[in-house]
Amino acid sequence: MRPDIRDYLKKEIMITDGAFGTYFSMICPDGMFPEKANTEAPELVKQVHRAYLDAGANLIRTNTFATNTRALGMDLQAVLENAKQGFLLAKEVAQENTFIAGDIGPIRKGAYDDEEQIKEEYLALARQFSELGADAIVFETFSDTALILEVAEELRKESDIFVWLQFSVNQLGYSNAGISAKTLLEEAISSKYIDATGLNCGVGPGHMTQILGKIEITGEKPVSALPNASYPKIMQDRIVFMENMDYFAEKLADLKAMGISILGGCCGTNPDYIKKTASVLSRSVSVRKKSEKEESKAEKASTKPPLIRKKWFESEKKLIAVELSPPPVAHDEKLMEAAHLLKTYQVDVVTFPDSPSGRTRADSILTAAKVATETGLCVMPHICCRDKNAIGIRSQLLGAYLSEIRDFLIITGDPVPTMVRSEIKGVFNFDSVGLMKLVKEMNKESFGEDALSYGGAINQNRLNLEVEINRVKKKMEQGAQFFLTQPVFSEEEVAKLRRIKKETGARILCGIMPLVSYKNACFIKNEMAGMQVTEEVTLRYRDAKTREEGEAVGIALAREIMEMAKDFADGYYYSIPFNRVYMLEKILKDL
Repeated sequence: MRPDIRDYLKKEIMITDGAFGTYFSMICPDGMFPEKANTEAPELVKQVHRAYLDAGANLIRTNTFATNTRALGMDLQAVLENAKQGFLLAKEVAQENTFIAGDIGPIRKGAYDDEEQIKEEYLALARQFSELGADAIVFETFSDTALILEVAEELRKESDIFVWLQFSVNQLGYSNAGISAKTLLEEAISSKYIDATGLNCGVGPGHMTQILGKIEITGEKPVSALPNASYPKIMQDRIVFMENMDYFAEKLADLKAMGISILGGCCGTNPDYIKKTASVLSRSVSVRKKSEKEESKAEKASTKPPLIRKKWFESEKKLIAVELSPPPVAHDEKLMEAAHLLKTYQVDVVTFPDSPSGRTRADSILTAAKVATETGLCVMPHICCRDKNAIGIRSQLLGAYLSEIRDFLIITGDPVPTMVRSEIKGVFNFDSVGLMKLVKEMNKESFGEDALSYGGAINQNRLNLEVEINRVKKKMEQGAQFFLTQPVFSEEEVAKLRRIKKETGARILCGIMPLVSYKNACFIKNEMAGMQVTEEVTLRYRDAKTREEGEAVGIALAREIMEMAKDFADGYYYSIPFNRVYMLEKILKDL
């Protein structure tokens, strides 16, 4: 009878299988989706498992990496049946000394998907493997800890199964969510619900050795390394990995010497890689190497002195934030006129939307930098997740930092307009919470004492207010220091924000949009998602015949909303149509 996997890893090195799909494609050339073979070609699945066991693996992962509703196009019940068959096939060929890990890969998620539904699917799969008797559950190729730590916590209430969480990073050591390998592993190790963690996929053995060589492997929990064979090339419309079994095995021996206790392969590896690795590892000695990361205390201390920076949102008075829309054309006269006028009103910060509604406007960061340079105003560009991946956003933030911009409003962003979706695709590597986590990571690793400050948005008009309250809490956990709300037009919205304030303690700037005409009110009511202009508000503009009369109604409406919200609002966020910021003088008069 084999020992418990926890006991085994305290004494022995674990050798896992390699890539299931790589070997499966060699023996099943007709292009069958590997996970569908659990029910359509079970003998081929068992053949793959046997080949890895014969090569020397003492842990095999079930053929279920992409067994989920998105990848297979099945309902959850069918997915669970596929997972069950995958486990039973692995169990059928397992030997006395073989451990079986139920394999769960990431479920593809769009920016507006229901995270709770995805979390429940992960949990259902994990429960299935636990009930079937798996030795471990491996969540692999993840880019962050979001959801999985929650899943592990829920699972631990029901089962003591070994939970192993692996991340995928690029050659620079960052995941698709922009988080460093060091932070990812630290978060997993610090969770009492995770038994082992590590890296898989993403990079070849050389880069994985470099990345893990810069991280302290303390032995507190087992750490795994399952690199790709190499980097793929396209040859005759096929993805091909260069064969380098000797090099691969040597690098895994180096990883073993660094303290890595679970070793195996990912994309491009096959049973020959595992056989070679098992042979080399049996001869190597597990000694922790000294790495270049062991800097002297003097080197660590040679950072620049802390910079004390006044933060606009820490003022005790009612804060004033004003939005200026970057121009949709290559002319900035009106924008700069408005910016210079705002300087006379002593506003706390000027914000710049990031191509709202998915329609192109001048870059928010570059516009903010120009306004700051020419006026000296405190500026805060918005950054959304729609248009750039993690690499592009990190690049933006570094450039903004070099331009002395330190404040940001982080939002998920509006989707690309329907009429152009066939030509333009939204990126959405993550939502606003994920982007905040990225910025939090960059503050820790790059910016030190002079860190970036950032806040988030509140949509008080979300159908389920509990969901919005929980999102505000999550954003605060990721470092959000203030919140700007959607424009408020009714007592009902004010009441919702008052509740959010009470339940979260968030620093809230209440959104104020002084509409300027009946036409403007009708457009915002009917065309702008997330804003709830009431019929009562719209009718107030019907008798406004001139520009001045329309603006007067808007000014009166703004002052009324401010009065309603003054008991809880920490300030106000003015979004004045067409950059008519001169209206602010009358809005703020005698307040």
